Amino acid sequence: MSDTNEPATNESAVPPPYEAAPAAPAPVPAMAGGGMAPYAAAGPVGTIRSTGTCVLLTIVTLGFYTWYWWYKTHDEMKRHSGEGIGGGIALLLAILVSIVMPFLTSNEVGKLYERDGKKAPVTAMTGLWYLLLGWLFFIGAIVWFVKTNSALNDYWRSKGAQG
Repeated sequence: MSDTNEPATNESAVPPPYEAAPAAPAPVPAMAGGGMAPYAAAGPVGTIRSTGTCVLLTIVTLGFYTWYWWYKTHDEMKRHSGEGIGGGIALLLAILVSIVMPFLTSNEVGKLYERDGKKAPVTAMTGLWYLLLGWLFFIGAIVWFVKTNSALNDYWRSKGAQG
């Protein structure tokens, strides 16, 4: 016991000096042109589909092939990149509110390119072909499909798909 009225101190209770916080991770370097750095896609590469064959199948099946095409392409894009709406939601939207599909599909195809650090050949705005000129002998719908399907086929070829 101590004669003084000073409180007892326990030196082990004194906190150690603060350490400097770890440095923040270095930012990812920007690519030329402002694109994102390429990513490693974990999923499989999709199937190349002939534009002419797809149009013919759409005519022969009275348009039902388009549901299959939207399901398969969105399923493949989601499996490949891990992002997007996937085949089931694409099919549901194609059946219930089909007018959104040209916009969503072109947007997802464009994002495949952007994730790879390339300029997107199609965007959601490409869907305007379908919307604005689709009623005129299907000219807009055909232009939209040729642009979007060609861009998707070119992307799959760049990843090693044959066809």
